[in-house]
Amino acid sequence: MRFLNDQKPPYDLTYDDVFMVPSRSAVGSRQGVDLSAPDGTGTTIPLVVANMTAIAGRRMAETVARRGGLVVIPQDIPIEVVTDVISWVKSRHLVLDTPIVLAPTQTVADALSLLHKRAHGAGVVVDGEQRPVGVVTESDLTGVDRFTQLTEVMSTELLLLDADIDPREAFNQLDAAHRKLAPAVDKDGRLAGILTRKGALRATLYTPATDAEGKLRIAAAVGINGDVAGKAKQLLEAGADTIVVDTAHGHQESMISAIKAVRALDPRVPIVAGNIVAAEGVRDLIEAGADIIKVGVGPGAMCTTRMMTGVGRPQFSAVLECAAEAKKFGKHVWADGGVRHPRDVAMALAAGASNVMVGSWFAGTFESPGDLQQTAEGRLYKESFGMASARAVRNRTSEESAYDRARKGLFEEGISTSRMFLDPARPGVEDLIDSIIAGVRSSCTYAGAGSLEEFAERAVVGVQSAAGYAEGKPLHASWQ
Repeated sequence: MRFLNDQKPPYDLTYDDVFMVPSRSAVGSRQGVDLSAPDGTGTTIPLVVANMTAIAGRRMAETVARRGGLVVIPQDIPIEVVTDVISWVKSRHLVLDTPIVLAPTQTVADALSLLHKRAHGAGVVVDGEQRPVGVVTESDLTGVDRFTQLTEVMSTELLLLDADIDPREAFNQLDAAHRKLAPAVDKDGRLAGILTRKGALRATLYTPATDAEGKLRIAAAVGINGDVAGKAKQLLEAGADTIVVDTAHGHQESMISAIKAVRALDPRVPIVAGNIVAAEGVRDLIEAGADIIKVGVGPGAMCTTRMMTGVGRPQFSAVLECAAEAKKFGKHVWADGGVRHPRDVAMALAAGASNVMVGSWFAGTFESPGDLQQTAEGRLYKESFGMASARAVRNRTSEESAYDRARKGLFEEGISTSRMFLDPARPGVEDLIDSIIAGVRSSCTYAGAGSLEEFAERAVVGVQSAAGYAEGKPLHASWQ
């Protein structure tokens, strides 16, 4: 990357402060751009879901990996639960979504409590042999007594897809039948999954992030205190594809010791460590054994670190400096935090990040772990919270004494509760991924780049005023 007219400003920059200038391009199609990360994590799109309890769960991990990204399971989840999540994600189908399974004798109330757990919004009713006998959607249940059994309201005229069907053929069958979705069955007629028309289309546009055995990838985090090596070993044995050694202040002796402890296990997967914001931190963590450095202090939507402590750095400049330093060692950085629009993801990649971490942006989706809630006005939302907030600290210290928990609860650097509203136009994480990746692909073509590495080399970036940034925003209504 270079600055327009080679005029690098003497101050640090946020994503809002910069823009990209088009360059001569020989890239003929957005779909021809290779978005695979060069950092060994196996992502085919440069998106990593941050290890936040309110965001990174099994549904998120399955869905994002199927589209080529990676989810990091948080460090404060009990190891037996993480082990179960990893096993579950790796057993998921690469094309079919996991269905919501219901029995004919279950009630409308049962179905309504489950339908919002998945973006496809449908439940498949099965018999005792796990063969589909009906499908229910929210429209089937509207205005119906909540104690009514599903056998009385389910749609029984089913289109059944073969579990191994080609996605394009599945799309054609769904389109011809004027169906938005259909159950998929194995050779014995048992339910294997569910596929929407849009899901079939996405399966032709994205490549899943898979391991050497063809199973979906998933990452997991460890902290820097306690038996770091012991937990990391358990995560590796469970099948984690990337280990993230994580703490808010990554440039400290405890982090260096933790990285060395994990490296001593001789893992065959990448070690990610952070967070830091300067070249010196990059050098120290790489020398300790990290493969990827997580960059970002304070830019996250749930983070109050900069306002509480004054510590942090504008994210674009932090990524730019740290990526350049990591490149000297043949290593990489993840840009963690501060992205609110697809352009921000593109700017992080232009600055040299191999992957971009997304947190709160994905909190308001069907796939995040929280329960779907509704305001008095009918707006749907989920609760999110920062991982240094009092709420997160309580979760992490549940096994400590009451005194120690109370003492730690006095100090927080994050928001303990925030409403993350679902976008009616993009309520699922895949909808947001579509938007982000469309923007990133276009950015690459504007730079004349056929890959992420070329993009980081060819991007030409300029500095803009606040008015310049405002000028680029679309108008959703007339200015008159």
